[in-house]
Amino acid sequence: MKSSILRRSAAIFAAAALTLAAAVPAKADPVKPPRLSAKAITSALNEQVNTPGTAWMTKPDGTVLVSYDSTVTGSKLTALTNVTKRLGEGIAVEKLPGKLTKYISGGMATYGGDIRCTVGFNVQRRGKYYFLTAGHCGVEATQWYQDAQHAVFTGTVHQPSYPWNDYSLVVYRTGIKPPGGSVYLYNGHSQDITTAMNPGVGQYVYRSGSTSGLHSGRVTGLNATVNYGDGRVAGLIRTSVCAEPGDSGGPLFYRQWAFGLTSGGSGDCKSGGVTYFQPVVEALKAYGVSVY
Repeated sequence: MKSSILRRSAAIFAAAALTLAAAVPAKADPVKPPRLSAKAITSALNEQVNTPGTAWMTKPDGTVLVSYDSTVTGSKLTALTNVTKRLGEGIAVEKLPGKLTKYISGGMATYGGDIRCTVGFNVQRRGKYYFLTAGHCGVEATQWYQDAQHAVFTGTVHQPSYPWNDYSLVVYRTGIKPPGGSVYLYNGHSQDITTAMNPGVGQYVYRSGSTSGLHSGRVTGLNATVNYGDGRVAGLIRTSVCAEPGDSGGPLFYRQWAFGLTSGGSGDCKSGGVTYFQPVVEALKAYGVSVY
């Protein structure tokens, strides 16, 4: 008798447990927000981040790499990381060595005002001769010279473009016909330049500059954006080539191909660094000139 009562009680208890379990909704797995596209992430960064010392670019795998230098600390770094966290999985953050800056300085090569820059490429249009250099050099000085004492006049800047772009065109003074589109290699030899083109990621490149001479590396990204202290420049080529103050405007090239003009970066040629370049094809189209 007792055993039958116990069996009935157990059955009733089990049924009640099943009913209660059915009444409690199962917990759903958390739904991850959709991964933003590189275009959407870049658009958000353009709108929300203008801190000097920051930069970003889209990597070949579709992720966006956000970089910051040694000046981005404290509340600036917190604000930056808050933005990058909100943008989800398609973004990575790195710290650059040193300070992200334009490469201008007082010194040699081509001189204007109190700064020294580097000639990029000689170009021409309808029998008139010019040279390209960085836009941030062109907005610093109108008249350019061959020497620091400003004794030998070279030419005058024509419509520099900076910020957003970083290119200038200097019109050679009457009587100067430069020796074509050659680049000095700082070893007693020069490289003839005959064609301008946009490089691909991984392209081996050289950079020639009046401070640090000739150095090489590879293209690590395209369409990069950099926030300098006085403005933003977009559409840049990012490379592993080092550069230093005074190298601004200098040529990025490989064999006979012209790729870009030195804009800025971080680090130096002792410890290495990251350098950004204005694509030369864009500058040539803007001024209607060509390498020769």
